[in-house]
Amino acid sequence: MDFDQADTLNQAIRLLTLRHRARAAALLAPLGLHPGQEALLLELARTGPMIQAKLSEALSIEPPSVTLMTRKLEASGHVRRGPAPSDKRASIVELTDSGVALAGRVKEMWCDLAEETVAGLPDHTVAELPGLLSILSGNVDNKRPRD
Repeated sequence: MDFDQADTLNQAIRLLTLRHRARAAALLAPLGLHPGQEALLLELARTGPMIQAKLSEALSIEPPSVTLMTRKLEASGHVRRGPAPSDKRASIVELTDSGVALAGRVKEMWCDLAEETVAGLPDHTVAELPGLLSILSGNVDNKRPRD
């Protein structure tokens, strides 16, 4: 691949990432959420209560970030934390009734954002996008240094 093609591709990916995150932030703000918090809520809605360390793995983010998000969501009444029965040093995070309701609103917003993002694309292209993006993520992950 030559530089011009590489530059065009890399700039397109960068701009999509920036614009998608900014649009998500704009849609999350009226719900009282910041980017990243929706992923935590959706993961708990999908899986049920989870130890914070596993939540960190599931979201592919550092444990201190999960701790901070969890504290903020706990302060707003959307999650609760408690000691894990198997390990009193670990905390289990679960949605409250308020968190379940908020996760439902986030799901609606997530659908709206996805529809906005792929507007104008043919259905078959939309169907292929998750697989293509997964391949791109895998390609980048395979080259990232491991801890």
